Formats: sequence, structure tokens, C-alpha cells
Amino acid sequence: MGTAITGILLIATFIGFVVYAMKGGNLTVGFLVMAVAWTIIGLVPLNVAVKEIFTDPVLGYGKTALYIILGSWFGRVLVDTGIAGSISRRTQKIGKNAPVFATILIAWITALIFSSAYGVGSAIAVGVILFPIMFSMGVPRRVAVSVFTLSIGAAMYINPVLFNQFTVFFKGVKWNDHYLRFGFVAAAIQMIIVMAMILFYARKIRHGQPEMIAEEEGEVQEVHWITYILPVVPVAMSIFFKWDAIPALLLATLLAFAMTGNMKTYKGFVTMMNDTAKTAIGDIAGLLIMLLVLTMFQSAAVHTMGQFTSLFKSIIPNNRFLLVIIMMVIAPLSYFRGPLMLYGAGAATAAIFTATGMFPPYFLYGLLVVPTMMAVSADITQSWNLWSVEYAGLDTKTFLLTGLPWAWIATAFNLVVAYVLM
Repeated sequence: MGTAITGILLIATFIGFVVYAMKGGNLTVGFLVMAVAWTIIGLVPLNVAVKEIFTDPVLGYGKTALYIILGSWFGRVLVDTGIAGSISRRTQKIGKNAPVFATILIAWITALIFSSAYGVGSAIAVGVILFPIMFSMGVPRRVAVSVFTLSIGAAMYINPVLFNQFTVFFKGVKWNDHYLRFGFVAAAIQMIIVMAMILFYARKIRHGQPEMIAEEEGEVQEVHWITYILPVVPVAMSIFFKWDAIPALLLATLLAFAMTGNMKTYKGFVTMMNDTAKTAIGDIAGLLIMLLVLTMFQSAAVHTMGQFTSLFKSIIPNNRFLLVIIMMVIAPLSYFRGPLMLYGAGAATAAIFTATGMFPPYFLYGLLVVPTMMAVSADITQSWNLWSVEYAGLDTKTFLLTGLPWAWIATAFNLVVAYVLM
């Protein structure tokens, strides 16, 4: 009887959280309330809750917090040193005669930058450079926005910062050759879909009405072309030299300062370093607090869901391929922070799957991260997507109708990749 009451309360609070998240409720507040509620519902002893739910997970998240900070800093440095702007400006020259090809190049440049850079601040800083370029070439605004957001979403498959955030859900998943084989294939597939979308709209791009929009002063500086390799340095160091993301990001950041002349004087370097770091940390401060609270909820869910392992095992299909097919169909449930979005109600879904022990962690990672990436790529509740829509003056419906079909296609293919490679 007690177990039944516990189950009813968990379902009721879970549904309430899904509704709250999908209506745009503050996730930090939502995760904190759910962590406390599930701790109480699960009758977790106070001393256990204090240590294993509200202390240890947060302290253990320190390393991941550093990944996020350094990734955001690196993204800000790429912009403020002029590297991102210089790459974009070179592309603009091509756009005058070949706008479709130039749009494809912009998509790949975006993915290149965000293979290591991270954070809404970095996305905004790059977006204010790339959007005016696309608009000036005649790329329709709704197409330009989806090209930008889908390309960032593709890059997130190989972005070490985002990867380390997701490991809180899947213990045992490591940044290694096993994962990177999946990550690079998934990123490539999504970029192929982005190119297909650009070609689908090729006629509209060629016959589009060029719009001249003033860019922010000081955003673009000329730098040597050799600096264009810096966005991929962190990933390359991880792959070829097995470096952790922290020294790899730090090395790339220092190289960016040095190769753009920002280390010529001690005072100038310190000023640039402090300004970029301050801006970068401010960009992701709210995200960090949300993620720290998320670790509390994740731990509370694991403690509580253990009581229902046998029940979940009888409900969840144990056939991996069938599960992949189901996920393909219901993938849009990741939208609006729904039950397949790990930065939303999907945190509880991940806890349920993990508690069953039915599937290896790498497969679960692919199964739930791919729909999450769909939301990261084309859902209005993702911070940089919302900014892009507002910057371009689009309405939400237009953005969703333009990007969702292409994101869904990429998701279907990548779920198959997860089935095969993970």
C-alpha cells in the first residue's frame, strides 16, 4: 500500500513538473522543488539526503562547472579577438556571387566555432556577426535562423563542454574513442541535413532580397588566417593527444590571445583576459546554478526510483531497436522542456531508465541525448534559439515550422546511429 501511494505521488509530481517546464517555468526553481519533493516522497533519511542528495552531487560537479566556464570563455575570446569575425568576413566575399554556397560555408563555420565554444553569450556574439552577413546575401530570415541554430546543435555532439554536462545523467560514459565515433558521425549527419535544408531553399536564397543591417562596432577585426584553426584545437588535442578538455580549452584560449597580438603588453593582456572572463562567466552564471540544482534532483530521483525498478522493467521494452523506433516517433516530446529533454522533465526520464539497469550507459546516452539535441537545435526554449528568433524578428510558429522537420529527420538518423555505434 505504501509503495502504491509513493508511486501515485511520484507520477503526480512528475506530471506537474512536465507541465511547469513546458509552460516556461524557471528550471532552477523546478528542479529544487522536485529534489525536495522526491526526497520526502521517497522517505530518504535526513542524514542520507543531506549528504548524498544535497552535498556530494554538487561538490562532485565542480569539474564539469570548470568545463562550462572555460568553454564559454573560449567562445568569448574567439569573438573579442576578432577570429570569429574574420572567418565570417572572408565568407561574406564569396556570398556576393554564390549565396547558396556561402550559406553552406556559414553553417560549417558555425559548427566549427561551436565544436569547442559554448554558451548563450558566445552564440549571441557570433550571431550578431553571421546574421547580418546572411541577410545581406538575401537568405530569408527564417532560413538563416534555422541554419544557425541547427549548425550549433550539430556541433554540440562533439562539444566537450556539453558532453561533460550530460554525464551527470549517465554514469560510466566517458569522453573517449567509443563516444567520439558516435559524436562525429552524429554531428556530420546533422550537418548533411542542414546542407539539404539550404539546398531545399536554394531558389529562395538566390532570389532573396538583400538586407543591409548595421553590425555592432568593434566586433570584427582582421587577423591572420592561421588563427582559423583555433576553434578545433581543443577537440583535436582531446582526440590525438588524449588531453582532458580543461587544458585543451585553456591552451586554445592562450593561443588565441597570443596569435592575435593581445599578449604584446602585460597590461593589455591582463585587461583583455579579465574583460573576456568576466563577460563569459556572466553569460553562464544562471546556467551553472541550474545545473548544480539539477544534480540534486538527479540524485533524489535515483534514490527514489530504486523502489520501482521491477515495475519499470515490466513497462519499458527491452528490445533496443523497438525502443529506437518509439523514440523516433515521440522525439518532439523534447520540445518545451518536455519528458525527453534532459534540461527539463527528461531528467526524471533519464533517472527512470538508469534505475532499471536494462541498458548499457552508452546506449542510454544516445537514446536520450539525441532527442535532447533536437530541442537544442530547434526549440524556442533553448536560450540561443530564443535570442536568434528575437534578433531576426520572427514569430515562434514560423521558427518551429521551419526548423522542426529538419531537426526531426536528423534525429531519426542519429537514433539509428546510436543503435549501431553505442
